[in-house]
Amino acid sequence: LHAAGRRYRVRPEALPDLAEATRQRLKDLALAASPEALHKEVDAAAARYGAAAKKLSAKRRTAAQALSAAVSQGMQTLAMKGGRFSVALRALEEPSVAGLEAVEFEVTSHPSLPLRPLAKVASGGELSRISLAIQLVCAGASPVMTLVFDEVDAGIGGAVADTVGRALRRLGRERQVLCVTHLPQVAAQGDAQWTVRRAQPRGGSVASSVARLDRAARIEELARMLGGAEITATTRKHAAEMLDAG
Repeated sequence: LHAAGRRYRVRPEALPDLAEATRQRLKDLALAASPEALHKEVDAAAARYGAAAKKLSAKRRTAAQALSAAVSQGMQTLAMKGGRFSVALRALEEPSVAGLEAVEFEVTSHPSLPLRPLAKVASGGELSRISLAIQLVCAGASPVMTLVFDEVDAGIGGAVADTVGRALRRLGRERQVLCVTHLPQVAAQGDAQWTVRRAQPRGGSVASSVARLDRAARIEELARMLGGAEITATTRKHAAEMLDAG
Protein backbone atom coordinates (compact mmCIF):
# COMPACT_ATOMS: atom_id res chain seq x y z
CA LEU A 1 0.00 0.00 0.00
CA HIS A 2 2.79 2.41 0.87
CA ALA A 3 4.55 1.65 -2.43
CA ALA A 4 1.32 2.26 -4.36
CA GLY A 5 0.77 5.49 -2.44
CA ARG A 6 4.24 6.71 -3.40
CA ARG A 7 3.67 5.71 -7.01
CA TYR A 8 0.41 7.64 -7.30
CA ARG A 9 1.48 10.40 -4.88
CA VAL A 10 -1.33 9.96 -2.37
CA ARG A 11 -1.54 8.69 1.19
CA PRO A 12 -2.27 4.93 1.47
CA GLU A 13 -5.72 5.52 2.98
CA ALA A 14 -6.64 7.64 -0.07
CA LEU A 15 -5.96 4.83 -2.57
CA PRO A 16 -9.55 3.46 -2.61
CA ASP A 17 -10.95 6.91 -3.41
CA LEU A 18 -8.32 7.39 -6.13
CA ALA A 19 -9.18 4.01 -7.67
CA GLU A 20 -12.89 4.84 -7.71
CA ALA A 21 -12.26 8.28 -9.22
CA THR A 22 -10.06 6.71 -11.91
CA ARG A 23 -12.71 4.11 -12.74
CA GLN A 24 -15.30 6.86 -13.06
CA ARG A 25 -13.07 8.91 -15.37
CA LEU A 26 -12.50 5.88 -17.60
CA LYS A 27 -16.24 5.23 -17.67
CA ASP A 28 -16.94 8.85 -18.59
CA LEU A 29 -14.38 8.73 -21.38
CA ALA A 30 -15.88 5.54 -22.77
CA LEU A 31 -19.37 7.01 -22.74
CA ALA A 32 -18.44 10.50 -23.86
CA ALA A 33 -17.18 9.94 -27.36
CA SER A 34 -15.31 7.73 -29.72
CA PRO A 35 -11.53 8.11 -30.22
CA GLU A 36 -12.23 9.86 -33.51
CA ALA A 37 -14.42 12.45 -31.79
CA LEU A 38 -11.80 13.00 -29.11
CA HIS A 39 -9.14 13.56 -31.77
CA LYS A 40 -11.39 16.14 -33.41
CA GLU A 41 -11.79 17.93 -30.07
CA VAL A 42 -8.02 17.95 -29.59
CA ASP A 43 -7.50 19.33 -33.10
CA ALA A 44 -10.12 22.03 -32.53
CA ALA A 45 -8.51 23.01 -29.23
CA ALA A 46 -5.09 23.17 -30.91
CA ALA A 47 -6.51 25.42 -33.63
CA ARG A 48 -8.03 27.75 -31.03
CA TYR A 49 -4.72 27.83 -29.17
CA GLY A 50 -2.81 28.60 -32.36
CA ALA A 51 -5.10 31.50 -33.27
CA ALA A 52 -4.95 32.97 -29.76
CA ALA A 53 -1.17 32.52 -29.56
CA LYS A 54 -0.66 34.32 -32.89
CA LYS A 55 -2.75 37.27 -31.68
CA LEU A 56 -0.73 37.36 -28.46
CA SER A 57 2.55 37.29 -30.41
CA ALA A 58 1.44 40.19 -32.60
CA LYS A 59 0.47 42.26 -29.55
CA ARG A 60 3.77 41.38 -27.88
CA ARG A 61 5.76 42.57 -30.90
CA THR A 62 3.92 45.88 -30.93
CA ALA A 63 4.30 46.37 -27.17
CA ALA A 64 7.97 45.31 -27.25
CA GLN A 65 8.84 47.95 -29.84
CA ALA A 66 6.99 50.69 -27.96
CA LEU A 67 8.46 49.76 -24.57
CA SER A 68 11.99 49.44 -25.97
CA ALA A 69 11.85 52.91 -27.51
CA ALA A 70 10.27 54.58 -24.47
CA VAL A 71 12.65 53.05 -21.91
CA SER A 72 15.69 53.79 -24.11
CA GLN A 73 14.59 57.42 -24.26
CA GLY A 74 14.12 57.53 -20.49
CA MET A 75 17.62 56.12 -19.92
CA GLN A 76 19.17 59.16 -21.63
CA THR A 77 18.05 61.44 -18.77
CA LEU A 78 19.10 59.02 -16.03
CA ALA A 79 22.89 59.10 -16.47
CA MET A 80 22.86 56.39 -19.14
CA LYS A 81 23.61 58.47 -22.24
CA GLY A 82 23.85 56.30 -25.34
CA GLY A 83 22.32 53.36 -23.52
CA ARG A 84 19.68 51.24 -25.20
CA PHE A 85 16.98 48.93 -23.87
CA SER A 86 15.32 46.18 -25.86
CA VAL A 87 12.58 43.64 -25.27
CA ALA A 88 13.68 40.42 -27.00
CA LEU A 89 11.09 37.83 -28.05
CA ARG A 90 12.62 34.38 -28.48
CA ALA A 91 10.63 31.59 -30.15
CA LEU A 92 10.10 28.52 -27.98
CA GLU A 93 10.77 25.03 -29.29
CA GLU A 94 7.39 23.92 -27.93
CA PRO A 95 4.25 26.03 -27.38
CA SER A 96 3.53 26.85 -23.74
CA VAL A 97 0.66 28.17 -21.65
CA ALA A 98 2.35 31.59 -21.95
CA GLY A 99 2.42 31.58 -25.75
CA LEU A 100 4.93 30.92 -28.50
CA GLU A 101 7.89 32.92 -27.20
CA ALA A 102 9.92 33.77 -24.12
CA VAL A 103 10.44 37.43 -23.21
CA GLU A 104 13.84 38.75 -22.11
CA PHE A 105 15.03 42.28 -21.33
CA GLU A 106 18.33 43.28 -22.93
CA VAL A 107 20.44 46.39 -22.45
CA THR A 108 23.64 48.05 -23.53
CA SER A 109 25.28 51.01 -21.83
CA HIS A 110 27.07 52.24 -24.98
CA PRO A 111 26.02 52.40 -28.66
CA SER A 112 29.12 50.49 -29.76
CA LEU A 113 28.39 47.53 -27.47
CA PRO A 114 25.95 44.72 -28.32
CA LEU A 115 22.74 44.15 -26.41
CA ARG A 116 23.04 41.57 -23.65
CA PRO A 117 20.64 40.16 -21.03
CA LEU A 118 19.86 42.81 -18.43
CA ALA A 119 20.50 40.54 -15.46
CA LYS A 120 24.06 39.76 -16.66
CA VAL A 121 25.46 43.19 -17.51
CA ALA A 122 23.78 45.89 -15.43
CA SER A 123 25.21 47.07 -12.11
CA GLY A 124 23.01 47.67 -9.06
CA GLY A 125 22.69 51.37 -9.81
CA GLU A 126 21.99 50.78 -13.50
CA LEU A 127 19.35 48.19 -12.66
CA SER A 128 17.64 50.69 -10.36
CA ARG A 129 17.67 53.43 -13.00
CA ILE A 130 16.43 51.11 -15.75
CA SER A 131 13.71 49.91 -13.39
CA LEU A 132 12.83 53.55 -12.72
CA ALA A 133 12.61 54.23 -16.47
CA ILE A 134 10.35 51.19 -16.94
CA GLN A 135 8.12 52.19 -14.03
CA LEU A 136 7.79 55.73 -15.37
CA VAL A 137 6.73 54.39 -18.77
CA CYS A 138 4.26 51.93 -17.22
CA ALA A 139 2.92 54.23 -14.48
CA GLY A 140 -0.76 53.59 -14.01
CA ALA A 141 -0.69 50.17 -15.68
CA SER A 142 1.21 48.17 -13.05
CA PRO A 143 -0.70 46.61 -10.11
CA VAL A 144 2.36 46.97 -7.84
CA MET A 145 1.62 49.77 -5.37
CA THR A 146 4.94 49.92 -3.47
CA LEU A 147 8.33 50.28 -5.19
CA VAL A 148 11.75 50.15 -3.53
CA PHE A 149 14.81 51.67 -5.23
CA ASP A 150 18.31 51.02 -3.87
CA GLU A 151 21.45 52.70 -5.25
CA VAL A 152 19.40 54.50 -7.90
CA ASP A 153 21.83 57.42 -7.43
CA ALA A 154 25.02 55.35 -7.80
CA GLY A 155 27.58 57.17 -9.94
CA ILE A 156 25.53 60.31 -10.54
CA GLY A 157 25.32 63.81 -9.11
CA GLY A 158 24.42 67.40 -9.90
CA ALA A 159 21.69 67.99 -12.47
CA VAL A 160 21.29 64.25 -13.19
CA ALA A 161 20.62 63.57 -9.51
CA ASP A 162 17.99 66.31 -9.54
CA THR A 163 16.39 64.69 -12.61
CA VAL A 164 16.32 61.30 -10.89
CA GLY A 165 14.80 62.84 -7.75
CA ARG A 166 12.06 64.54 -9.73
CA ALA A 167 11.37 61.34 -11.65
CA LEU A 168 10.94 59.46 -8.37
CA ARG A 169 8.61 62.18 -7.12
CA ARG A 170 6.46 61.90 -10.27
CA LEU A 171 6.29 58.16 -9.79
CA GLY A 172 5.28 58.74 -6.17
CA ARG A 173 2.07 60.40 -7.32
CA GLU A 174 0.88 57.03 -8.62
CA ARG A 175 2.10 54.72 -5.84
CA GLN A 176 4.29 54.49 -2.74
CA VAL A 177 8.00 54.87 -3.50
CA LEU A 178 10.78 54.03 -1.04
CA CYS A 179 14.29 55.06 -2.02
CA VAL A 180 17.64 54.48 -0.31
CA THR A 181 19.82 57.44 -1.26
CA HIS A 182 22.97 59.33 -0.32
CA LEU A 183 22.20 62.35 -2.48
CA PRO A 184 20.44 65.46 -1.13
CA GLN A 185 18.92 66.16 -4.56
CA VAL A 186 17.03 62.86 -4.32
CA ALA A 187 16.22 63.01 -0.60
CA ALA A 188 14.78 66.53 -0.89
CA GLN A 189 12.12 65.31 -3.33
CA GLY A 190 10.53 62.92 -0.84
CA ASP A 191 7.30 63.62 0.99
CA ALA A 192 8.99 62.18 4.07
CA GLN A 193 12.56 61.36 5.02
CA TRP A 194 14.07 58.85 7.41
CA THR A 195 17.66 58.53 8.52
CA VAL A 196 19.34 55.22 9.28
CA ARG A 197 22.15 55.17 11.81
CA ARG A 198 24.41 52.44 13.15
CA ALA A 199 25.96 52.49 16.57
CA GLN A 200 28.07 50.11 18.60
CA PRO A 201 28.10 50.75 22.35
CA ARG A 202 31.35 49.91 24.06
CA GLY A 203 31.39 46.17 24.55
CA GLY A 204 28.06 45.76 22.77
CA SER A 205 26.92 44.64 19.35
CA VAL A 206 26.20 46.89 16.39
CA ALA A 207 22.63 48.20 16.34
CA SER A 208 20.78 50.12 13.64
CA SER A 209 18.06 52.68 14.21
CA VAL A 210 15.61 54.40 11.86
CA ALA A 211 14.04 57.76 12.67
CA ARG A 212 11.63 59.97 10.73
CA LEU A 213 12.84 63.54 10.40
CA ASP A 214 10.77 66.67 10.91
CA ARG A 215 11.43 69.78 8.81
CA ALA A 216 14.23 71.13 11.00
CA ALA A 217 15.94 67.73 11.16
CA ARG A 218 15.56 67.30 7.39
CA ILE A 219 17.31 70.61 6.78
CA GLU A 220 20.17 69.52 9.06
CA GLU A 221 20.44 66.13 7.35
CA LEU A 222 20.31 67.63 3.85
CA ALA A 223 22.95 70.17 4.89
CA ARG A 224 25.14 67.32 6.16
CA MET A 225 24.67 65.47 2.87
CA LEU A 226 25.59 68.66 1.01
CA GLY A 227 28.58 69.77 3.03
CA GLY A 228 29.91 66.84 4.98
CA ALA A 229 30.84 66.98 8.65
CA GLU A 230 31.02 70.79 8.89
CA ILE A 231 27.59 72.39 8.47
CA THR A 232 27.52 76.13 7.80
CA ALA A 233 24.75 78.70 7.55
CA THR A 234 25.20 78.64 3.78
CA THR A 235 24.68 74.89 3.51
CA ARG A 236 21.63 75.11 5.80
CA LYS A 237 20.17 77.82 3.58
CA HIS A 238 20.84 75.74 0.48
CA ALA A 239 19.26 72.70 2.14
CA ALA A 240 16.14 74.68 3.05
CA GLU A 241 15.87 75.98 -0.51
CA MET A 242 16.17 72.44 -1.89
CA LEU A 243 13.47 71.22 0.48
CA ASP A 244 11.13 74.07 -0.44
CA ALA A 245 11.77 73.54 -4.16
CA GLY A 246 10.97 69.85 -3.84
